[in-house]
Amino acid sequence: MQQHVQIQPAEAFVPPRFTVYQHRQIDKIEALHQLPEHMRFEMKVVASVFPFRVNNFVIEELIDWDKVPNDPVFQLTFPQRGMLDDESYEQMAALHRSNPSAEEVMTLAQEIRLKLNPHPAGQMEKNVPELDGERVEGIQHKYKETVLFFPSQGQYCHSYCTFCFRWAQFVGKATRFNNNDAELLHGYLREHTEVTDLLMTGGDPMVMRTIKLRGYLEKLKEPEFDHIRTIRIGTKSLTFWPYRYLTDPDAQDLLALLKELVDAGKHVSIMAHVNHKQELRSPATREAIALIRKTGAQIRTQAPLLNNINTDPNMWAEMWKEQTQLGMIPYYMFIERDTGAKRYFELPLHKTWETFREAYKQISGVSRTVRGPSMSAGPGKVEVSGVSEIAGEKVFVLRFIQARNPDWVQRPFFAKYDEAATWLDDLKPAFGEEKFFWEDEYNAM
Repeated sequence: MQQHVQIQPAEAFVPPRFTVYQHRQIDKIEALHQLPEHMRFEMKVVASVFPFRVNNFVIEELIDWDKVPNDPVFQLTFPQRGMLDDESYEQMAALHRSNPSAEEVMTLAQEIRLKLNPHPAGQMEKNVPELDGERVEGIQHKYKETVLFFPSQGQYCHSYCTFCFRWAQFVGKATRFNNNDAELLHGYLREHTEVTDLLMTGGDPMVMRTIKLRGYLEKLKEPEFDHIRTIRIGTKSLTFWPYRYLTDPDAQDLLALLKELVDAGKHVSIMAHVNHKQELRSPATREAIALIRKTGAQIRTQAPLLNNINTDPNMWAEMWKEQTQLGMIPYYMFIERDTGAKRYFELPLHKTWETFREAYKQISGVSRTVRGPSMSAGPGKVEVSGVSEIAGEKVFVLRFIQARNPDWVQRPFFAKYDEAATWLDDLKPAFGEEKFFWEDEYNAM
């Protein structure tokens, strides 16, 4: 039975009306008119391949237009020339100059997308489980304790991040992975009592109306789902549209739902994606954080380390300190995945470790909940624990934070130091070994 819990904002915000721009409306974004024509053309070309969506809150509240194009939130939300390799860019640019049909643009875009590893880490092959002998579309079950669910109503976001490793969710039905069957989700969880954690993901589940979110989550309060101890919701809404918790028509019901789940004994964690401290400056975001915390839900923060956006370790340290002060828990620094526009955002692995270490040195123990730098690769979450010299050989020290086989977790292993390596697949075993200890078992899975 739905509880009517009143959690009112401390101050009455008068929100702007939500206005969104996609790739066909780039010319309607007035702030872009200050940029040179060639830059606006480049954006249109790149936005033909990668998803583009930005809203008025991001444009008006988060971007410092005096610092464009170098402003981090501008880089985070607007397409950049370097996101495409030269050959792909020139192909699409030439097509645009020829006054093409929408179908011609879509056909070339799809050819380019298929070269960009749209579904990394085997998420469409190795992670999709079966129920009664049938693939369960919209569910991924990579680790024993955790199930990911992709609600079809949540497969877009208030704004899109340019680096997003799930960009293929947003460019057409052929590459989309989702499900709108709440009964199927409940049936799978009912059968798999080893699962303790449900992660609602996307896209962004917080774009859904609360009544839809209730349809998936409310039933988990029943005793048959006591094995589901943690409910996580991955979202960018705290910084890209905080009015979701303040003044949207169903904001009160959303907060009430979170409180009901907490009161039912669930650990509810909002997995907030915050890529730069600049995203935290809005009073609306700070008020949304306070309201969520009043429900008893926790907020954990995570973000990848991204070239052209957040490579300054001092910024990371300040961001983690501020998040802790606001009552959020720094959780992960990720390494940019091997998909999409990675060429524009990736950094050498040694640089990711150096950046993490320099930032970590500056924070106190209460913020040292953060883990990383971590690669969400096929076999699991692999942390770059350091660079060392052992028996005269310079090596990367690595470990699994999470793994397909739980026995791999926390076992250190070593790779030859490679200054150019940006991902696990670039690394070779150290000390003359032919394979990493986990490779044969992983390949057999």
